[in-house]
Amino acid sequence: MPSLAATARAMLDRAGIEVRRRGRGPRRTLPEVLAHYRRLGVAPATVVDVGVAAGTPELYDAFPAARRLLIEPLNEWEAGLRDLVAAAPDGSAYELCAAGGQTGELEIGVHRVLACSSVAGTRRGDDAEVERRVVPVRRVDDLVAAHALEGPFLLKADVEGAELQVLAGAAATLARTQLALLEVSLFALNEGAAQLADVVGWMAAHGWAVADLYHGHLRPLDGQLAQLDIAFAREDGPLRADHRYA
Repeated sequence: MPSLAATARAMLDRAGIEVRRRGRGPRRTLPEVLAHYRRLGVAPATVVDVGVAAGTPELYDAFPAARRLLIEPLNEWEAGLRDLVAAAPDGSAYELCAAGGQTGELEIGVHRVLACSSVAGTRRGDDAEVERRVVPVRRVDDLVAAHALEGPFLLKADVEGAELQVLAGAAATLARTQLALLEVSLFALNEGAAQLADVVGWMAAHGWAVADLYHGHLRPLDGQLAQLDIAFAREDGPLRADHRYA
């Protein structure tokens, strides 16, 4: 006769539910990743959140004393941005713009699912109507300077394939960043979008190493992994100083 534990596991498995013990095996969620790096000494004075949409509460909760710079191009999210800044430490701010390599304007495709909107080109394969809209573009470095924000920084970007544009305008900020959190795509889900190898290669060329992999989702087309989140640490920083296994 199966044990109670085996029976429970079988029931959960049939329901598509996995139960695992924390602290064993790879971290899979943002709160787990942030808790781990807090223990290792990551303590940003400012969180720079690019592609905010409805916000990243796990990030704000992990570092409640950090100021926030929230960068989001869609005005549909502005009321929420105001609330997020009002709840943040003094000196926090939001900017309604896209983050890019130079100041100017560009066209964004506004998807019916707002969080899927992208400046990287047309989204492939979901037959969604997309509104074309011109939005301002600012460099992360310029916004950090304009708001007199201090490091160390934690940079997060969720920009649907436009990661390299964001990074191109953030060199000075990255120089004072402890941890960078980037959502990356394994397919060109938007025309011209950066893919995982592009982003990892850019980061490696600029002195950053992959530190953690977490989250992610599968594409409905065939169940292949479509996107995942990567935490990057500076190659010359304390998180990469010791290469021993144990």
